[in-house]
Amino acid sequence: MLSYAEKKFLLILARRSLEKYLKEKERLEIDEESLPSEVLKEKRGVFVTLWKNKELRGCVGDLEGNGEIYQSVIDNSLASGLLDNRFLPLTINELAEIEIEISILSPLKKLLSANKEDLLGYLGKKRPGLFVKKNNFQATFLPQVWAEIERPEMFLSELCRKAGLEENEWEKMDLEIYEYEAEVFKEKD
Repeated sequence: MLSYAEKKFLLILARRSLEKYLKEKERLEIDEESLPSEVLKEKRGVFVTLWKNKELRGCVGDLEGNGEIYQSVIDNSLASGLLDNRFLPLTINELAEIEIEISILSPLKKLLSANKEDLLGYLGKKRPGLFVKKNNFQATFLPQVWAEIERPEMFLSELCRKAGLEENEWEKMDLEIYEYEAEVFKEKD
């Protein structure tokens, strides 16, 4: 669990990263000595989600912690604002309307279920983030998505669709399915 100071630091870092790039077209570089703790040097999965008027405006991240938490926040803030292909790149004029949310992920854990009923029962109780993979098709939903898609079968169907698979692909029980938890915090919390 991150402290309040660590969360606040990361949220400010995300906003400053976007501001610097949108104003100066330069990446924000920080000295590791300025980090509030060594925890922010850990390698963890990180997603940055941008909201505008309570609507999704960008969301990019990495599941497996390719870089230190603080560096992933910088990278994924820029990617969410500029590279999420579902949206036009963020503009400096929009930045004041954007609310930033950060998700720090636990390591992925493979789900092993004997049958569909067990899988649905488990997901209905636990409601973790999920990552599905089959051949070259893959997608993830953060745990927050359960607030929008409450039924496990719909959650899995939408996730398969997002991955480019048939909606009922999960019913064949031949997907790789991984679960994870997320520590989620945002501005104005």
